[in-house]
Amino acid sequence: MQSGPTVLVVDDEPNIVRQLSFVLEREDLRVLVAADGEEALRTIRAEQPRVVLLDVMMPRMNGYEVCAAI
Repeated sequence: MQSGPTVLVVDDEPNIVRQLSFVLEREDLRVLVAADGEEALRTIRAEQPRVVLLDVMMPRMNGYEVCAAI
């Protein structure tokens, strides 16, 4: 388990999520994942990550809508 700051990766493309997670975890960051904007908002409220890497084009709620909601 990673012990560094928490990063939330929000993307609906599994390959991108895997690649980003791999690189971030190698740097001892704790990585959380959300597949859409609604899940991202729930995770942000619950976990309060230090950084959110947010895709713009996603189902349900796009990245711009998530940014506005944050």
